[in-house]
Amino acid sequence: MHNDSTKKTLAVAIGVCVVCSVVVSSAAVLLRPLQEANRIASIQKNIVKAAGLYTEENNDVATLFSQLETRVVDLDTGEYVTDVDPEKFDAVKAAKDPKTSEVIPKNEDIARIRRRAKLGLIYIKPDAQGEIERIILPVYGKGLWSTMYGFITLDKDFDTIKSFGFYQHGETPGLGGEIDAQWWKDSWVDKLAFDDEGKPAIKVLKGAVNPDDPNAQYEVDGIGGATLTCQGVERLVHYWLSQEGYGPLLTRLKAGAKEEGDNNG
Repeated sequence: MHNDSTKKTLAVAIGVCVVCSVVVSSAAVLLRPLQEANRIASIQKNIVKAAGLYTEENNDVATLFSQLETRVVDLDTGEYVTDVDPEKFDAVKAAKDPKTSEVIPKNEDIARIRRRAKLGLIYIKPDAQGEIERIILPVYGKGLWSTMYGFITLDKDFDTIKSFGFYQHGETPGLGGEIDAQWWKDSWVDKLAFDDEGKPAIKVLKGAVNPDDPNAQYEVDGIGGATLTCQGVERLVHYWLSQEGYGPLLTRLKAGAKEEGDNNG
């Protein structure tokens, strides 16, 4: 066979393709555990930041994460689930499996996620007495272009927001992507999540919050040019804090805190 024959050229090309495919596939398989480990480490870093534990000086994520309690929750009842390993449970994956999730009625699906896992994963920062100091709740929902994944942290009164931010999204840089900006995340701190009737009340405005507005404690500055992203953020927060999300859990915890307070009084 001549070196410049068509058959030999095709054979060489096919051989190179096969070799490259094997190399790429092998690399993907070998790197998958490392990629998964990096993904988990990144999420844990965001969790300890949400808990207020992470600083530039105190940045050992694994050690900080070990200070938190991880719990699996039945979202319908708000009760803790003890027969599911929190380290192996993935609520996002569970939401995609019909066996471990449920369809959200369209009129209730304000976060536009279609399905919700029956169980949820939460993180608790305990105080020195072992009581809940802060509770970190995973939340997600649709923005303008993407599904946004983040954490909202409530204080021990289960009402005051202590932090809120996203660890994954695909919103427009410079516009909706400003949900990553520190100024915007700071604007959520110490806002109240619920009104006097216990309904989600936090609102993302189209402009800046007027500090003299009697509702300012429930309001967050909007982001210029990112109205639809901000609406998505507000809706997903309302969904996950409602009775369709973590509402039953928060109701149970508030009742327990009130009962303990009455007993101490």
